[in-house]
Amino acid sequence: MSSEYREVSREAEPVSGTRVLVVDDEALFAKAITRRLERAGYACASAGRLGEARARLAEREPDVVLLDIRLPDGSGLDLLREIRSVSKVPVLVMTAYGEVEDAVNAMKDGASDYLKKPIDLDELLLNVEKVLGQREVDRRLEYSQTREHVHGRAAELVGVSPVLVGVREQALKIAALAGPGAAPPTVLITGETGTGKDVTARLIHGHSARAGQPFVHVDCAALPKDLFESELFGHVKGAFTHAVAERTGLIEAAEDGVVFLDEIGEIPLELQSKLLAVLERRTLRRIGSSHERHTAAWFIAATNRDVEEMVAAGALRSDLYFRLNVLSLALPALRERGDDVALLAARFAADTARRYGLPEAGFEPGALRALSGYAWPGNVRELAHLVERAVLLSQGKAIDESLLNLPGGAAPPAPADALAALDGLTLEEVEKRLIARALAASGDNVSEAARRLGLTRMAMRYRMQKHAISTGN
Repeated sequence: MSSEYREVSREAEPVSGTRVLVVDDEALFAKAITRRLERAGYACASAGRLGEARARLAEREPDVVLLDIRLPDGSGLDLLREIRSVSKVPVLVMTAYGEVEDAVNAMKDGASDYLKKPIDLDELLLNVEKVLGQREVDRRLEYSQTREHVHGRAAELVGVSPVLVGVREQALKIAALAGPGAAPPTVLITGETGTGKDVTARLIHGHSARAGQPFVHVDCAALPKDLFESELFGHVKGAFTHAVAERTGLIEAAEDGVVFLDEIGEIPLELQSKLLAVLERRTLRRIGSSHERHTAAWFIAATNRDVEEMVAAGALRSDLYFRLNVLSLALPALRERGDDVALLAARFAADTARRYGLPEAGFEPGALRALSGYAWPGNVRELAHLVERAVLLSQGKAIDESLLNLPGGAAPPAPADALAALDGLTLEEVEKRLIARALAASGDNVSEAARRLGLTRMAMRYRMQKHAISTGN
């Protein structure tokens, strides 16, 4: 930390290193502000003139600027305009004169808010927390919009197989439901890992009337359990240990856009009732708050797990499942899409060549046969990664089967006697035998066995428990 930023007092809880620059020529007032903010956990620097403030800003950008309008060497509005030309840092303007014209000009020039002197220090602290909270929301939405721009072309279901065409048509019909007025019905997208659930959700969003609104992707599997509630619903200051500032949740950040709950089955069971209440009443409460906030967000959920199995096992509330499953889309596995494999491979090869500035590489007939015969347990995602690697290794030449390096080679058709061996067996018995064989082939490595079967580790564990299968590990 720069030496100009004073150390936070020991009794204060640091607000994640949040820095405040106080620009005011009244030394006693600036010192009082600094002391109050430091007690709240902020690191502060002060400047009494425009020149000094410019030097501080050049050394390190603060998280908030408190700016007096009348300074000895010029107007704070000039500094405000300079800050706005290069940064989005929040600026709270202060004036002792209470002139409406100054306040109006400050807001026109991009000030976050203005305060009239004399200023109550507790009120000042609340205003600092408010603009920091808004900046956090802006950052999340900016990230979301940037991500949408970067992945804009990816929000497209590529394929000509009848099953994929049907899914695409169904997705576009759902997108048309997101008109003005009442929130659209919830959507549940199911399918194996890598089949394009994220892409489908973005396709629906991009073709809906909400396309210009935020798309907030919530990866339920990646959120730590102890932070899940805070991330999703937000919290107020002091709601729990280390809650030193108010936080906006991801649902609120979506505003009237889309909340995409990816891997919905990973939401902790104790929070599922709270999510259900949000879906039912369209309101939410931040942790520690008694104030209900309305949400107009459109909720789209996705999972690669068997939802009915989760409900039966008690891992997913049945009422939440019914509420999410108002409209549903089931994505086909890549092995069910026929010629789409070759079409997607060509698309991924062209994209990779363009991204790395390489000549486009085609596929040898043997490579195409290998692609078509492989089982694709990782579906479209696995195909994309495999083709990218092959293009990088091909050095502009046509890709042959050896460059694909398919795991285990192409899957041969099952011999007639193998199929005959299944006669008289129930589906559960077949599943149990497949799981046992996959575990034996992988040396009791559950993750490897799950990959071979095209399952997630959690789904594999569930099926092992259902069939009372254990490993020696």
